[in-house]
Amino acid sequence: MRLGHRVSARPSLCSARPRQYTDPTVRRYLHKTARCNGAGGALFAHRDTPSNNPDTPFEFTAENHQRIEVIIGNYPEGHKAAAVIPVLDLAQRQHGWLPISAMNKVAEVLEMPAMRVYEVATFYTMYNRKPVGKYHIQICTTTPCMLRDSDSILEAIQKKLGIHVGETTPDHLFTLTEVECLGACVNAPMVQINDNYYEDLVPKDIESIIDDLKAGKNPNPGPRNGRLSCEPAGGLTSLTEPPKGPGFGVRADL
Repeated sequence: MRLGHRVSARPSLCSARPRQYTDPTVRRYLHKTARCNGAGGALFAHRDTPSNNPDTPFEFTAENHQRIEVIIGNYPEGHKAAAVIPVLDLAQRQHGWLPISAMNKVAEVLEMPAMRVYEVATFYTMYNRKPVGKYHIQICTTTPCMLRDSDSILEAIQKKLGIHVGETTPDHLFTLTEVECLGACVNAPMVQINDNYYEDLVPKDIESIIDDLKAGKNPNPGPRNGRLSCEPAGGLTSLTEPPKGPGFGVRADL
């Protein structure tokens, strides 16, 4: 390699390692990309804490062990590792979040390297790597929701709960997370709370939903503007007549 020739390998987009020239007399550092924070401050590296370390007790319940056997049965024999996503989800539902001891148990049950489990758990933001409240509010602020004023919904949540994105209320009842598209764009703005979608929101709607949850009620999921699902809010603009039936538009000589 010629002296001063720059190494051609490209660093990872989330890497903090700067590019270097190979000339030993010249060390030029180029601009480094910002550290990737993930959605809502998700963790991508593990640091042992008193409540999250390899020795933290975790064991699947007998009922969940039965569920795991059913899940594994959905995949070909010898491919237990294919069940890692649903089994991690099961661990999170049992524990409330996903400590490293739970990930290690998943690796043990599925007979796969622990590192492979860590790779999945750190890739998907559906896995909570730190404790969350009883009600995990995930607000979408991607373009369709933003255009439908999701900022006002976010502001209403923060004002109502007295917390900001990434924080949990002191009573551990609510956690607020800002996320990317949740796939309900036609019902924007919307939030996901645990497993339920609440759509077509205005500020007073989310305030009412939070009040119901505080009171121990189960607010009905779905649209809040009177729509049944995702039909046009202004009424049908196509398919407004009964179907013509078989043969419509076909040439008579055929």
